Amino acid sequence: MIGTGYIIIFAAFAIVSMIVGNQLKSRFSKYSKIPVNNGMSGKDVAEKMLHDNGINDVRVIPTSGQLSDHYNPATKTVALSKNVYYGQNVSAAAVAAHECGHAVQHANAYPVLQLRSALVPIQNVSAQILNIVFGLMFFGAIFFGSILPVDLALIIFVICYGIFTLFAFVTLPVEIDASKRALGWLGNSGVTNYSNHSEAKDALKWAAYTYVVAAIASLATFLYFLLMLLGRRN
Repeated sequence: MIGTGYIIIFAAFAIVSMIVGNQLKSRFSKYSKIPVNNGMSGKDVAEKMLHDNGINDVRVIPTSGQLSDHYNPATKTVALSKNVYYGQNVSAAAVAAHECGHAVQHANAYPVLQLRSALVPIQNVSAQILNIVFGLMFFGAIFFGSILPVDLALIIFVICYGIFTLFAFVTLPVEIDASKRALGWLGNSGVTNYSNHSEAKDALKWAAYTYVVAAIASLATFLYFLLMLLGRRN
């Protein structure tokens, strides 16, 4: 059932994702060599942006990994990778401000962020269901010939990938808005200026591209299984 079309979609977007990811890492590595004007670390930038936006109940903490930075609305923490947390450069400032952009969204009850948060548990359940279905298909094909009817499997695929696609496209405006908030604050606060603000903007632009690729990949996969399902019913 999962034929050549699915493999082509998966391989094509895997390659595109790898290219974008490499460009993102290259940009962040390049801009990590450009210092910010006032010598502020990513931690300093995050704490100042939170303070300037009247947010006093969010902690800024270090976390392991590379490009693992995130805001957790449940614990109200901005987690910054160590390179960002301690970094005194444009890349660190851009990432720290972007994650604080999500904290500002949360504090202001940004509707699209609330929608994304509501979709998180639904997406997690969908991913678990999909893993079970793939497992049944794999072991069924090996040992039993078939366990799951094809039409039922396709319906599950369409529903799950439909949820993934919705989540991916809801994520786009959330990320873009967080970057806009970050860039606006970076410029207004003087953390970046005319000589390095464009680099901060470029770094966040490439970060946004990763979400664009993920959204298009989800849509392509959803349409692939939807067309398969409709084709079987004609």
